[in-house]
Amino acid sequence: MRKLFGTDGVRGVANTHPMTAEIAMQIGRSIAFLVKDTRSDHRIVIGKDTRLSGYMIENALAAGICSMGVNILLVGPLPTPGIAFITTSMRADAGVVISASHNPFQDNGIKIFSRDGYKLPDEKELQIEDLIFSQKMEALRPVAEEVGRATRIDDARGRYIVALKNTFPSRYALDGIHIVLDCAHGATYGVAPHVFEELGAKVTAMGITPDGTNINRDCGALHPQRMAAMVRETGADLGIALDGDGDRLIVADEMGNIVDGDHIMAICAADLMAQRHLRKKTLVATVMSNMGLEVAMHRLGGKLLRTAVGDRYVVEAMRGGGYNFGGEQSGHLIFLDHNTTGDGILAALQLLAVMIKQRQPLSKLAGVMESFPQVLKNVRTAHRIDLQRVDGFPEAMAGLEAKLGKRGRILVRPSGTEPVIRVMVEGEDAAEIDSMADELCALIRKEDAAE
Repeated sequence: MRKLFGTDGVRGVANTHPMTAEIAMQIGRSIAFLVKDTRSDHRIVIGKDTRLSGYMIENALAAGICSMGVNILLVGPLPTPGIAFITTSMRADAGVVISASHNPFQDNGIKIFSRDGYKLPDEKELQIEDLIFSQKMEALRPVAEEVGRATRIDDARGRYIVALKNTFPSRYALDGIHIVLDCAHGATYGVAPHVFEELGAKVTAMGITPDGTNINRDCGALHPQRMAAMVRETGADLGIALDGDGDRLIVADEMGNIVDGDHIMAICAADLMAQRHLRKKTLVATVMSNMGLEVAMHRLGGKLLRTAVGDRYVVEAMRGGGYNFGGEQSGHLIFLDHNTTGDGILAALQLLAVMIKQRQPLSKLAGVMESFPQVLKNVRTAHRIDLQRVDGFPEAMAGLEAKLGKRGRILVRPSGTEPVIRVMVEGEDAAEIDSMADELCALIRKEDAAE
């Protein structure tokens, strides 16, 4: 049983278990313990988003790492994919991101990258938990000159900006393209505007004044409505909404219509297929992706491989199967030919390259895929619920699935990052699937109230 880690690192309300300074320090000590070998110089990168609690967690992590005799490289606010990039380019032993991604500011989290820029596998996370709760490191306390030291990397943003621009085809430019860009008052505020402007775009920027408490508040990839409205108001060619740590995006076409991760994947996969650059003609996505994406891939002559929910599981399947493109409906898009993790800015650049190459507006390109009606409802619970033991729930699920047959599907799962059970129903009739979702949610709420 996991005690700290969920589907994307450790996450929770800052200054309450497990996101306390004490646990953060122990996580820092554990990471340092795992990376140490016979070499004398070990380094771990630490970056964060713009949350107020980032200062507290950053200092606690740094204290833990240095207390084990490992040096740290502090980069300050930088998107999660930027930390992965700096970790590999600086030849560091690990990278740590302090962020709760799209969650509200009072939450925070810790995500860890290996020296190769990929997120830690489950077994390494379990090793960290074991080191913390078994107190195996208690007697290991380097002293004198063996204690680690901290160095600040002042040009980390600049390095990452250059790396992002290098993923955009040199034969293209963004001259004449107007972009509405929402940085969610998060980690991309000091990076994304520069990337698009330096490539020639006119940028109308939003969400670029973080104050520690406004990250993701009614903005960004989770709330793209204001961005879409600004596209309509300004007549922009494209709207881009990033989340708090910059590892995902949602876009709007020139008419202000929201385009989700599934459609972006369909557009980019079609282009890669045309260039014969989509390895094994396979797109990797999660069980949450719309059935329409599967239909579109088959029509293109490719296939869709589904994984469990979480971009880390998409990446694991990609690496294990030799695939190079995948992602999630929520906007995590992974181009393994360019980076090791989801990157919202990078994904936007790849989408823009397709628009320029095909000389088509986004509304036209999005027609490569037609979504099946899909409803997703979240039930916030006060207790841990075993759905198989909820009175009448398995029978209701079986009955509804039989009713849908091959015309749709149902997925019910607990969130890995918050106390929520997600109910997703997909089918041909919007009213029907909405009613089915309500029926299942009611059973979950009834069980939670009875606990």
